[in-house]
Amino acid sequence: MSRKVAGEQPGFAWPMRYPLLRRFLTPVREDLTRVYERDLRKWLIVAPVVGVVTGLMITGLAMVILRLMWPAILGFYLRHHWAIVPGLVLGCVIAGWIMQFLTPDPDEHSTEEVIRSYHEHEGRIDLRSFLPKIAAAVATVGFGGSAALEGPSIYGGGAIGSWLWRHLRRLRLTDRDRRILLICGAAAGMSAVFRAPLTGIVFALEMPYRDDLAHEALVPSLLASVTAYVTLSSFLGAAPLFNFTGSETFTRQDLYWSALLGLLIGLLAMIFVITFRRVRTFFVRWGLTHWMKLGVGGLLTGLCGLLFLRIYPGALVPLGPDYEAVNMVLNGHHSSSQLLVFSGLKLAATLFTLGAGGVSAMFVPLFLTGGSLGTAFAQSIVHSSATGLYAAVGMAAFLAAGYKTPLAAVVFVAEATGGHAFIVPALIGAAVAYAASGDASASGDQRLHAGSRVEEFEG
Repeated sequence: MSRKVAGEQPGFAWPMRYPLLRRFLTPVREDLTRVYERDLRKWLIVAPVVGVVTGLMITGLAMVILRLMWPAILGFYLRHHWAIVPGLVLGCVIAGWIMQFLTPDPDEHSTEEVIRSYHEHEGRIDLRSFLPKIAAAVATVGFGGSAALEGPSIYGGGAIGSWLWRHLRRLRLTDRDRRILLICGAAAGMSAVFRAPLTGIVFALEMPYRDDLAHEALVPSLLASVTAYVTLSSFLGAAPLFNFTGSETFTRQDLYWSALLGLLIGLLAMIFVITFRRVRTFFVRWGLTHWMKLGVGGLLTGLCGLLFLRIYPGALVPLGPDYEAVNMVLNGHHSSSQLLVFSGLKLAATLFTLGAGGVSAMFVPLFLTGGSLGTAFAQSIVHSSATGLYAAVGMAAFLAAGYKTPLAAVVFVAEATGGHAFIVPALIGAAVAYAASGDASASGDQRLHAGSRVEEFEG
């Protein structure tokens, strides 16, 4: 019988019998051990599962709101303006009632809950509230609240990731992996809802911090985002949600104007975000029951939509998910005064909807407002025909300043609108807006940067 070489692995049994091979294979094995010391194999199974489940959920959500509810309700609102205010009040009261009586904390939901869970609860999300919160989001957005699907998509994906961690523990998932799966699910939700996988990855990694990234979730988020995107695209198609009429190039002067636009939008975003946090705090502390608070928010939101239609009758209205409004701003012609009024009332409607406790997030409202302001800036100040370029810069700038996600803002503009030619001006505008807005963020639970956690050093 041959002697067993100390430390040899079963797969290396016969080669290690020979001194020459043993001398060669020993450093090779050590190198491979260092290269693959992280167990990435489990993510090849777990992350795609998160992506598929999240993609199916977002597909169902998009079909219910974007293809069934909102087109019918929007058409009714445009034919019968009198119905806007009672319709908004009804939808918000339904959402408030659900949150008040079917969830433990009606003020915790959407991206805020995901960020708070990441920092404070090790990635745990109370799944008993999952279906009520999704239903409340459908009522908020489907009846015309000034928000879109990114809130329930990010929350839903994060909750699915947290839930799957519990059921896939046999794949050697650690306690730390729950936080990774939370971000992984959020990335999948963002990727699917906007058909933008790279945006999903970058946004989810930037989301927990104002000046850092959740680096540990990179590989799982990549796998989950792509899988969720493919899953939704199989049902709803892979075309960009929004598109520009053309792909103009830019000049050196455009870069200077982009920086100025970024500065103006950064200051406006700072004012809006600070105002939003104040309004949100007021509604949380107000003594009314939650459904009554949301009823007030729905009333004020409806008045914003009704006021705009009284001034500018037509199909453009600052209510609902407003995907159709994005395309109108990008591809239609509107006067600068109309775009400025629309931007102001869109921000006000968003303030009332989400400040009162509406269940969603403000990604699309900020994106749409930035595009409207950028177009008005191009028409009135630059006097340029390249309105698409400045719309792209405005979109990226408002997202970067409002959510403190400058990379995701630029990537989203490129992926969701097809405006790849505008990446450089958008980067300049987003960077200036990010700096000008300081640390003001739409998310009060974002932290400045990732700090070393004590439990990671135990032992």
